[in-house]
Amino acid sequence: MRTFVGMILGALLLGFGVYIHDSMQTSEVANGPTAQSRRTIVNWDVAADSWNSLKTRAHDDWVRISSK
Repeated sequence: MRTFVGMILGALLLGFGVYIHDSMQTSEVANGPTAQSRRTIVNWDVAADSWNSLKTRAHDDWVRISSK
């Protein structure tokens, strides 16, 4: 059980860390006149589209399963 909780906690910390890193790369402070152009780790538009399609598919499957 501790291993499972550790994996979940690790995944959450990783996701939070990547989000913070990417938000600092694209912030106004980081993009001043002396800032270097750097790419973010995650393409957040693609991640949002994937998340929305996952939610839609899960909802459709739930409706299909619960109607039986």
